Amino acid sequence: MKLPGSVKKNKDIAVDRRCFLKMGVVLGGALMTGGPLSGCIGELEKHVSVLVEEADGMKIIRAGCPSHNCGGRCVLTLHVKNDIIFRIETDDRSADTLADPQLRACIRGRSYRRRQYHPDRLKYPMKRTGKRGEGKFERISWDEAYDIMYTQIKRVKEKYGNQAILVPYGTGSYNQVGGRQTAARLMNLLGGSLGYYNSYSWACISRATPYVYGTSVTGNQRQDWVNSRYIIMWGWNPAEMRDGTNTDFFIKKARENGARVVCIDPQMTMSAVSLADEWIPIRPGTDVAMMSAMAHVIISENLHDRDFIDRCCIGFDKSQMPVGLENEESYHDYIFGTYDKVPKTPRWAEAITGVPAETIARIGREYGSSKPAVLYQGYGMQRRAYGEQPVIAGCVLPAITGNVGIPGGWAGGIALQADDGGPFWNVFPTGNNPVSARIPVFLWTEAVLRGTEMGHGDGLTGALRLESNVKLIWCVASNILINQHADVNRTAKILADENLVEFIAFQDQFMTPSGKFADLVLPACMQFESWGLEDGWKYGDEVIIMPRIAAPPWETKSDYNICAGLSERFGLRQEYTQGRDEKGWIEWAIDLYRSTRFPGIPSLDELEKENTGVYSRPVTDPAVAFRDFRKDPAANPLNTPSGKVELFSERLFRMGNPREIPAVPKYIQEWESPFGEESIRHPLQAMGHHYMARVHSTHDNVDWLEEAFPQRLFMNPIDAAERGIKDGDDVHAYNDRGRMIIPCRLTPKIMPGVVNIPQGAWWTPDADGVDRRGCVNVLTSHRWTPLAFGNAQHTIMVQVEKA
Repeated sequence: MKLPGSVKKNKDIAVDRRCFLKMGVVLGGALMTGGPLSGCIGELEKHVSVLVEEADGMKIIRAGCPSHNCGGRCVLTLHVKNDIIFRIETDDRSADTLADPQLRACIRGRSYRRRQYHPDRLKYPMKRTGKRGEGKFERISWDEAYDIMYTQIKRVKEKYGNQAILVPYGTGSYNQVGGRQTAARLMNLLGGSLGYYNSYSWACISRATPYVYGTSVTGNQRQDWVNSRYIIMWGWNPAEMRDGTNTDFFIKKARENGARVVCIDPQMTMSAVSLADEWIPIRPGTDVAMMSAMAHVIISENLHDRDFIDRCCIGFDKSQMPVGLENEESYHDYIFGTYDKVPKTPRWAEAITGVPAETIARIGREYGSSKPAVLYQGYGMQRRAYGEQPVIAGCVLPAITGNVGIPGGWAGGIALQADDGGPFWNVFPTGNNPVSARIPVFLWTEAVLRGTEMGHGDGLTGALRLESNVKLIWCVASNILINQHADVNRTAKILADENLVEFIAFQDQFMTPSGKFADLVLPACMQFESWGLEDGWKYGDEVIIMPRIAAPPWETKSDYNICAGLSERFGLRQEYTQGRDEKGWIEWAIDLYRSTRFPGIPSLDELEKENTGVYSRPVTDPAVAFRDFRKDPAANPLNTPSGKVELFSERLFRMGNPREIPAVPKYIQEWESPFGEESIRHPLQAMGHHYMARVHSTHDNVDWLEEAFPQRLFMNPIDAAERGIKDGDDVHAYNDRGRMIIPCRLTPKIMPGVVNIPQGAWWTPDADGVDRRGCVNVLTSHRWTPLAFGNAQHTIMVQVEKA
């Protein structure tokens, strides 16, 4: 294979800005424009290896993997010469113990050169020349870009007020000086912007967990899992979505120590294959039915922990209902059908879940008798209609079996790490938002269409009504405007109307589907071209440094420097920067960690010299959530109204919506369901799981990942045979919201009646509006859940036909 340009296989590699661009093509993205990739990657890697071996001055730099909210925080070992990354490996520290394991990267991190040196990176500021959505732009200078931003922010503030400005949710960067928080800091100095609460990831689980436990800190440290005898991975796929670096490692250690692991999921995931002893397929959206039937078995066979229930819980049965509510439906009443005359037996649940009654009874019996046990809830089942219910049901089962507050147990819910809640994630100070009004994060399109009409019933807090609809959006490190929001076609129509949102600024590294609807594009540099710092993702006891490897190329800037430049236009540079550059803020962040979670952390200079990439604190005595409460609930009450674990929630009862927000967890048929009228025209349930090839929508343009994990619709052969579909056929998936045509993969590893379209593929409509890439959000609904006002994007019914 001939290497293009001036790059040769010898020791003399001249590196300047022009060579940087050439090397970006050769080493980071070669063959992206040169025909089929298959068969060429290995040849390219051979030449890369020769270059690495023969070049003088190669440095090894250990750094945090660029954080795009993958569910992990890992260490990369970078082979660097003249500011070019030639090769990426992972954590190579010699110690690899249960107390302090290596932070090993997945294929997304190891393939990062293909993204770092991708030829389609945004290079210059641009302004729109065509209609929104057409993707037509012209290059402008930074001076003009800052002038436009200054003028538009000032205009909207003066005409509509600060509530009309939105810096939307986005998780494309978590390195302290990258991401939306940099823009939020500047907006707060300018009088604030419309606030939001909750997230697309955890809306229901973060809202519902405290109704049971009074806190979100319900998880033991993961090192404690080796003390478990039984682990249920319920809709949980850490082998792909991570959920804390090395979570799969801790599960393997638990199995080595004798734990039995069961995976309950509509599809046989990578986690089911690699981590579980048994896979149980279940119909999506029916988890509470199976949990309730398990409870029926556990209580009927006297496997529940009556001592813990009596001392530490409220609402189990009539004997412990809240004062004045003695005649209301208790948890026991619901399970045994006292009021609705429907006992929640395994046979009842079988017809709903598709899981055999014998299997449900056996799993209930095993979980109830295998103490201590872990029931870990994944997040997909709470991104559904009534997604609060499986969260609460998944908290009640550990409580009635007494698996709360003991080593090897697990209280359930969102399960932030005991005792301190775990990692901080972002410590970059945004300051206080002078705008008190906040909307649910998922309802931002409602704030565009009818913001002044939104009230408490729409989840608005901090104000009775908004003063204005959203008129300006500054989208930073986010693809939420189009790709990751529900009902893409509806959202595209909203954003295309310039009478609704009058100005959209887009700040990112690539021209994503969201970027095509922008009026102004601001090019952000990559993580390796800036300084950064990260700690664990939900779990972990480490801080990872992210040193700058190279200067930003072309005219890209870090998110922080983009905002610092704009702050100067407003006369606020000193207030915004406090005299610090990016590295200065990372030094500030390390000082903060030293004064809080990690008193022994060295300085940034010392961490650089050590070149391990990470400071970690070994966990030799893992914390157990609710240990003190269990021992003495009177002396250590929970932050609930009763001070106890609330199996019946008086707060939920007082909301007066028993159909959608019951006081005890119940199975509620979803608004789109195989049991409803929708199934006549659209008989298949669709899901969009987190795929190994992407982090949400990040990495969708990385060829190596696409080759390893191509975007396809996964279907059971039984459903395919009914439709005359063969493996590899292009299929047409559709409902009333949208249509797509993508290849199909037939596999018995998914439940009949269910198809899977991995989420995050970039929306690519053809001239007829049919998506050709497989963006699942052309099919999803913008309807939200009743309590958390959260996204229910996994509740989808579709039809699939051969294209």
